[in-house]
Amino acid sequence: MADLSNRRWYSGMLTQEDWWAVWLGVGFFFISLFNLAGVDLVGWITYPTKWVLYPPEGGKGAVSHAFYALGKKYSVTAKGFYKGLGWWSVLWTYVVFTIATCIGAAFMRWNLKRFFTGWTIIYFLTIATWFVGHHAFIAANKINMKQYGLNFALSLGGGGSFILALIVGLIIGNFFKPFANYLSEAAKPEWYIKTAIVTLGVKLGYLPIKLSGFSHKLGKEAASLTFDLFVAGAAATIVAYLIFWPGVYVISRKLFKLPRKTAAVLGSGISICGVSAAVATGGAVRAKPVVSIMVSALVVVWAVIELVILPGFFTHVWPGTNDPLVAGAAMGMSVKTDGADAAAGELMDEFMRNKIESETDGAVIWPSGIITASAVMTKVWIDMFIGIWAFVLALVWVYKFERRAGEKVPVSEVWHRFPKFVIGYFFCWFFLLALYFGPGQSGAVEAMPFLKSVKAGAVPIEKGMRKLFFMLTFLSLGIITDFKKLKEAQFGKMVWVYFVALFFFIIPVAIVIAYLFHHGMQIPNIAGFVQ
Repeated sequence: MADLSNRRWYSGMLTQEDWWAVWLGVGFFFISLFNLAGVDLVGWITYPTKWVLYPPEGGKGAVSHAFYALGKKYSVTAKGFYKGLGWWSVLWTYVVFTIATCIGAAFMRWNLKRFFTGWTIIYFLTIATWFVGHHAFIAANKINMKQYGLNFALSLGGGGSFILALIVGLIIGNFFKPFANYLSEAAKPEWYIKTAIVTLGVKLGYLPIKLSGFSHKLGKEAASLTFDLFVAGAAATIVAYLIFWPGVYVISRKLFKLPRKTAAVLGSGISICGVSAAVATGGAVRAKPVVSIMVSALVVVWAVIELVILPGFFTHVWPGTNDPLVAGAAMGMSVKTDGADAAAGELMDEFMRNKIESETDGAVIWPSGIITASAVMTKVWIDMFIGIWAFVLALVWVYKFERRAGEKVPVSEVWHRFPKFVIGYFFCWFFLLALYFGPGQSGAVEAMPFLKSVKAGAVPIEKGMRKLFFMLTFLSLGIITDFKKLKEAQFGKMVWVYFVALFFFIIPVAIVIAYLFHHGMQIPNIAGFVQ
């Protein structure tokens, strides 16, 4: 590890995925702030709404021509020039994000031609599945399905689009492998989800501003709740991690008799954050490269399985809507990749909000994003342990198990292992909170006209951009997931370690710890303000 000590603190700022998630998320966030000067530079970001091909007379969004109806399904959030863009917003979004992501790909030294063509295909597949998934039969619930002339709907909300994108991706990844390989240069779920998480920080910071538009009290409640999630997420993660890692290590060593290094890599991969932790730990303890590769494959495949199972489980089997933030936190501690965790949280957010609205006949409506935030918050804190734990394990292996004379582990390794996208996430969140609490100390939107300008810029980022990058994540996850890797892993014991540890140890313990730290937290009810 001696060569690592030569790295500067700024190494990788223009060449690493983590940093480019920050540059994309924070960059577009700052562009949105031009609204403070009356200049809207983000109103082109597209976003779908629920639709049917032939709305009933007088129904929601009724139009006379089918093609025009399709065009009208995409609405943009800004006023004025952007208001009538319709389907043109899809092209504007493509052009701008293509330029931004290709710049990142060039700096990261990816194959730019393959990235561009792969990104183009993935983008338009994403738009198509996003749009189809918002058909009222899939997305509407029993409260509003009559507006679309329907007697039955699946009530999946925006979650239907996520599921559809994952299915399309899995079909490509498992049945059209040459095509999947061609798209692999642009199928980067970790980059897309980290960018989405940065924009989730915009969502959390904007939430009090949004709810203050309904009620000053709601705005204060939202600000207090997000701070509580911040603290509870940190406490729950510390407690969970101190239980998870040694537990998985013991299961690997004592129950399945795996070697020490393999057990260490599995312990980190299953208990911390999947691929990144497995690779970091493998390097720290000098495990054979094949160990990290195999664990990484297991993490990706199992994460997709969790993504399919856990949102529905927490929503419909375990009564998550009675304590939604407990379910969100437990999800964050259970799913072991940033992509699958945040995606699962977003899916569960859609499921639970639709379920509670349907069950209460519209008497309870939760603002979007809070359940997602509860899942992401615990995951973000777990991510922060990667650098620290890799450093600790490197110390243990260098100075205890291997005792190589003269070798040292640089303290800077903690920084280099630290997930940089977390910086962007917290920056956007706290920046908007500072705007909310700063001017006049009132937090009331009507009393602070400039916050309306902040809102005009924040909505396209926290809604349009965030959802788009979540969709890109789902589709890309499917494309890179090869279920045959799970079959290959069955030649060893690791797949069984993962299965036993996950379903009989990690998930039950996560539910208990999430309950201890998140029980009783209430999501603001905005039903009286959105009717």
